[in-house]
Amino acid sequence: MNTNMDTKLLELLVCPVTKGALEYDRARQELISRSARLAYPVRDGMPVMLETEARTLTDEELGI
Repeated sequence: MNTNMDTKLLELLVCPVTKGALEYDRARQELISRSARLAYPVRDGMPVMLETEARTLTDEELGI
């Protein structure tokens, strides 16, 4: 099982809601969309890019 996101894959992926850039949170295994305030899970090395699977980020997590 690969728990690391491929750098090239991360460069290609965008938030399905905003089409904006994503950040990889290795510790939580999530792709972060600051503009949508969503965190998409990465399961078994595969990003789950569904809004219904994402969790909402708190102001604290966004550093606001």
